[in-house]
Amino acid sequence: MRHGLVEMSGARTTTLAETIRQRLADDILRGVYPPGTRLDEIGLAKRFKLSRTPVREALRQLSSAGLVEMRPRRGAIIALPTDTALAEMFEVMGELEASCARLAAQRMSPAERIRLELVHRRSFEAVRSNDKESYRTLNFEFHDAVYRGAHNEFLSTTTIGIRQRIAPFRRAQFAIQDRLAKSHAEHEAILAAILSGDASTASEVMRAHVNVVRVASSEYVHELERFARGVAAWHEPPQAGGLPASDPGNCSITAGQSPADFLD
Repeated sequence: MRHGLVEMSGARTTTLAETIRQRLADDILRGVYPPGTRLDEIGLAKRFKLSRTPVREALRQLSSAGLVEMRPRRGAIIALPTDTALAEMFEVMGELEASCARLAAQRMSPAERIRLELVHRRSFEAVRSNDKESYRTLNFEFHDAVYRGAHNEFLSTTTIGIRQRIAPFRRAQFAIQDRLAKSHAEHEAILAAILSGDASTASEVMRAHVNVVRVASSEYVHELERFARGVAAWHEPPQAGGLPASDPGNCSITAGQSPADFLD
């Protein structure tokens, strides 16, 4: 055992890697590690008080999500995904979740429908109190209940795998103002369609929901990129008058703030 995280072998190593991946992904999307930053494997192992094995796996997962690039002789470099790459990931996610919702409307048991409704009701309390962390957890539970309600193990496993790859972007969407309330309203439409057994509508509204998440996530990534450019610009040598040579850009994050201020 080590202080901090516990290190074991086999499946536990994978769990540790996922924990590290989520922490690093949140840091990247908070602006702690700006684009172009090199993530040092040894330094990260020291930070998490672990061996390099789970750290290496976490970096590989971040590469799959498009948050880092693995470069020869340089290691892992922070690099946010392009609009095209992000759109493609969410397009696949949308089709998978739409299929889950369609099948869930047809196959969910009465007990599963009750559980889905209860999760949705609990999430309203998180919206009302603006508890983003609780809402993120309940949002995960809501979608997970839909996946499992499809009663197709291969489909649910595949969907969960894709969700893990884009999870950092789905989490970041809640930094956007009023996103919690809008997400809850979208879930309301999904829930109504599933409870009424309307498979076609359940599929349509779930696909639309994931597309909204894509747009919200893309907006946040653009904000992060503008913030990073602004920070870089203000570190350039000043022109006459004391201003930086480059315009920090039209970024709504003001001086003294970072994207992290909008995630908490």
